[in-house]
Amino acid sequence: MEFIYILIAVAAGVASGYGLYIYKKSKLTEEKSKIHEEVQKIIEEAKREAEAIKKEAETIKKEAHISAKEIVYQLKSEAERELKEKTKEITYQEKRLRQKEELLDRKLEQVDRKESELSKIEKELILREKQIQDSENHYKQLIKEQQSLLEKIAGMKEEEARQELFRRIEQEAKFEAAKLIKRIEDEAKQEADKKAKEILSLAVQRYASDYVVDATVTAVSLPNDEMKGRIIGREGRNIRAFEALTGVDLVVDDTPELVILSSFDPIRREVARIALERLIADGRIHPARIEEVVEKARRDVDISIKEEGEKAVFELGLSGIHPEVIKLVGRLKYRTSYGQNVLQHSKEVAWLSGLMAGEIGVNVTLAKRAGLLHDIGKAVDHEMEGSHQEIGAMLARKYGEGEEVINAILSHHEDVEFSCVESALVAAADALSAARPGVRRETIESYIKRLTKLEELAMSFQGVQNCYAIQAGREVRLIVRPDMVTDEECALIARELSKRIEKELSYPGQIKVTVIRESRFIEYAK
Repeated sequence: MEFIYILIAVAAGVASGYGLYIYKKSKLTEEKSKIHEEVQKIIEEAKREAEAIKKEAETIKKEAHISAKEIVYQLKSEAERELKEKTKEITYQEKRLRQKEELLDRKLEQVDRKESELSKIEKELILREKQIQDSENHYKQLIKEQQSLLEKIAGMKEEEARQELFRRIEQEAKFEAAKLIKRIEDEAKQEADKKAKEILSLAVQRYASDYVVDATVTAVSLPNDEMKGRIIGREGRNIRAFEALTGVDLVVDDTPELVILSSFDPIRREVARIALERLIADGRIHPARIEEVVEKARRDVDISIKEEGEKAVFELGLSGIHPEVIKLVGRLKYRTSYGQNVLQHSKEVAWLSGLMAGEIGVNVTLAKRAGLLHDIGKAVDHEMEGSHQEIGAMLARKYGEGEEVINAILSHHEDVEFSCVESALVAAADALSAARPGVRRETIESYIKRLTKLEELAMSFQGVQNCYAIQAGREVRLIVRPDMVTDEECALIARELSKRIEKELSYPGQIKVTVIRESRFIEYAK
């Protein structure tokens, strides 16, 4: 029984094991089929993607092919265009080269002709040079023989004879030149001094005027000392406004019933004087009133400037002067030079020039016109760069004055040469007017420096023993040593010193140079 049970149990185990095997096998078969299906799906998707990629690749290939064709076409077109341009340029260059070749051929033909001509000339020159060389050698031999003969006769060498000859010629030339200069100067001085003194004396005699030296301050009288306070104003506002508007210093000090206007510009000072006198007379003094009165005074001064210019032109009997020049002439009333009023000085120069022109028979009107305008540059010389001669000449040329007047303006200090007699007369009249006693003022320092410089120039000459600047520096006297300086050399010293004074010193008028040479022989009787 047990055996049967065991068999049954074994059979049951085998049956259950077989059933389990069948179940597992069916499961595996099912999973295998699922995996196979999934693999098929993946393979199909891969095929589809491969087809899509293949199509896309073919599209890209077609597009690249089309782009390449376009690029090739563009490059081909550009290459053809460049080829055409190069061909055109090469054709042009070939044409130019042909022209140059033709030109060179013609020049070569000319060069060949010239070379043949030059070869002929060269042969002739060589022949002539040979002939000249032979002649030169012959003449050199003759000169050498003559020199040897002369050296033998004279007893000295050629160089020694040449130096001796030059020395003697130089001494004789200096001596003769000194004598000639002295004789000419003596004759010219005798005649010129006589005529010049006559002309100047007549001119000065016929024209005489008084001078009042201008200053840089103006005094204004007040009715009372109370007016000073009104001029100053509250906290000084009136005086500040007045000085700011006029450009003039208003000095209020302890001087009773008097205030001082100080300025180096006479026009500003005149405007300030007129304005202050009107304010004092009116009595209303405040900044607004000051501005109004100053502006009116400035207009009145401008009118008076024009009137002064017209008056000067009328007094001298001149016409045709530009209105702007007339205004500049009027402005000279408010200009000073070394304390001398420039308008009064210009009028005096004009009168003196005209008088001297009449005496010697030249153009009187031209001389007067040039004399009046010779210092016109001083009317604006502080507003423009340059000397008053250059500024005056520029203004005269601008307003249509003649070349004679322009030359007179430029040359009245002898900076340029005179182009006419009238210019020389203006320079002489200017020096005469400036040199009158009391006309000009100089500081003691500049006066001493000028005299010291004058004596230093005189002592710089060899042989001068002593020198003295006399008559306020208008004459310098030199005493020379007689054993070192001859009479003829005295004339040369005087002439050279006068030139150096003109070049190195500035001075009004003229300076007389006197050279004295004195020989003394002293013996004692015992």
